[in-house]
Amino acid sequence: MKEKIKEYIFQKKNRWAEVARFIWENPELGHQEYKAQKALVELLKELGFKVEKGTAGLETAFWAETGNKNNGPTIAFLAEYDALPGLGHACGHNLIGVMSVAAASALREVLSPDSGRIVVIGTPAEETDGGKVTMVERGTFSEVDIALMAHPSSAYQKSGSSLALEALQFDFYGRSSHASAAPEKGINALDALVNMYNSISNLRQQVPDGLRIHGIIAKGGEAANMIPEHTRAQYYLRAPELEQLAELKEKVIKCAEGGALAAGCRVEISNYEMGYAPLCSNQELNELFENNLTSLGVAREEIETSLTKGSVDIGDISQVVPAIHPSIKIMDEPHPGHTREFARATKSSRAMEGMLIGAAALAFTGFDYLTSSELQKKVREEFEREKG
Repeated sequence: MKEKIKEYIFQKKNRWAEVARFIWENPELGHQEYKAQKALVELLKELGFKVEKGTAGLETAFWAETGNKNNGPTIAFLAEYDALPGLGHACGHNLIGVMSVAAASALREVLSPDSGRIVVIGTPAEETDGGKVTMVERGTFSEVDIALMAHPSSAYQKSGSSLALEALQFDFYGRSSHASAAPEKGINALDALVNMYNSISNLRQQVPDGLRIHGIIAKGGEAANMIPEHTRAQYYLRAPELEQLAELKEKVIKCAEGGALAAGCRVEISNYEMGYAPLCSNQELNELFENNLTSLGVAREEIETSLTKGSVDIGDISQVVPAIHPSIKIMDEPHPGHTREFARATKSSRAMEGMLIGAAALAFTGFDYLTSSELQKKVREEFEREKG
């Protein structure tokens, strides 16, 4: 049966590549992915899926399904398709969406509808606002038993962990005055921000290894001859565990409050993007995916252990259903994501080949799960054990 899955996916390689390259050529930022959504939705309808757009109230999200949820589990393949500002598809989301569609449709071809329900969920804005976080909060995954996706990379990697993330914004408010004629009448909001910046830089020396604090000055004032009355900084805080993140957040907030106090300013603290929970990979599914990769000709020693230092919104999904997020090799050069070199690679013929391998491995894993009640039990037991 797996040979039929592989044959189906590889026979349609030109169609998959057509859609992946179309999305690459039309990069859209988070919550603006109208062309990508349309291309994937039309492809899914062409392949026999029932599709609804606007899932969880997100305009560029979608839910596509086939099969019977009453006679078996529901397996979800996750599609991403947003791009990066200025770089386009430098994270390979043009490949992710198509990979998931190809895997789901291959399963549809070989399995009876009574095996369960096969779903493709379009999840917008991974790079910015974390569409998956909103979807989890609004119950999108309440009827999903497992969630699968694979990410393009310069190496094959098992699904590992990721860092929890919080996106904090600091707005400092002072009082404007002429910087030369009457500086004493002003209250300098830039001084408050710089105080905070320096305090956070000092804090970095004392935080445990693996925690990350990085940010920018988003607004430093209006003009050099005016005492700045409003300044803004935006920071990402990251940690392996949510408890560590909460402790780090408390320390960073104290840096902001101290900076404001020293300058005589007021500070407002808010979230400018969604926070992400850490990824908790299901090892039963992880092992399945690795075995399926090797059955497709990937040497086991070529599959690395993921040491993710970034943050992904599938982390929130992994807190509510068993999930994996492995990586698929699409290039031979070790270019990291979010670079122009990676963006160029995601349109290459090498990337299209990698996309086929990824789709087949995902489909094989879905097949194993849907056809084994014993495996379904093991996956669920592991998940419940980990969530304690």
